[in-house]
Amino acid sequence: MPPTSHPRHTPFSDATQGTLFGLGAYTMWGCFPLFFALFEGVPAWEILAHRIVWSCLFLLGLIAILGRFAPVRQALGEPRRLGRVLGCALLIALNWGIYIYAVESRQVLQASLGYFLTPLVNVGLGMLVLRERMAPLQGLAVGLACVAIVIQLVGLGELPWITLLLAFSFGTYGLLRKQVPLDGLSGLFVETLLLLPMALLALAWLAHIDATHFLGEARHTWLLVASGVITALPLLAFAGAARRLRLATLGFLMYINPTIQFFIALLVFGEAVGPLQLATFALIWIGLALYSWSAWQGRERAETRTA
Repeated sequence: MPPTSHPRHTPFSDATQGTLFGLGAYTMWGCFPLFFALFEGVPAWEILAHRIVWSCLFLLGLIAILGRFAPVRQALGEPRRLGRVLGCALLIALNWGIYIYAVESRQVLQASLGYFLTPLVNVGLGMLVLRERMAPLQGLAVGLACVAIVIQLVGLGELPWITLLLAFSFGTYGLLRKQVPLDGLSGLFVETLLLLPMALLALAWLAHIDATHFLGEARHTWLLVASGVITALPLLAFAGAARRLRLATLGFLMYINPTIQFFIALLVFGEAVGPLQLATFALIWIGLALYSWSAWQGRERAETRTA
């Protein structure tokens, strides 16, 4: 009688782990407008400076608890490695600042459109930089996104700069982060550490001119401190996803974030959607549907070949 074989426990694959990290990150990001709407009267750039400082301190505590200083020391000791990390840091700081401004000025629909557009930016960057192949339907999806931006340009008489800067800053951040040879926790800490001197200088200047909101109202103080934890958690999850998934797959998961933001803008903030905005969203949604269908077909073909 043959020996009974017991099923061996297998850990989650990289793709499964990356998907779970991505789902967590994009759901948390989708709810961000509800958090940043609480900062009434606090300038966006002051919130940005506090986000950097408190994120860095929170991550430092995590690294100390986990004993993960070795990769940080290695990264800081190799200036050539820091080039891409600094690029990531500047891009994410730009993205944070624009997003806070969009929430404070009640332009969450424009922010939502920017994050709807980001997956298509990821497709284009993956093709141009990483030499990933673009299927015909993906090319059509990117073309529809370009048409949507032209509609905004013609209808509004100006570029939708919030939409474009959010899409390209975060899309490029994802591209660079994928190429950084650091784990998620260490990489994110080094990013915020590189931004820390600028943030501290900004806060010192605010204190000097007596314009700081920190240690004023208790509500603002606690919100500013909490911004570090709120900022770090989804970025840690995203960094874990970026190192495990293809850029196009990251773009697919990103639909969760702008969808939540879209409904928050409509149902919570009461932002109006005019015919022009509706046409723009419709083109982006059609493009995303084509992209999703193309990605699904490619996955099925790959599974068939490996079966």
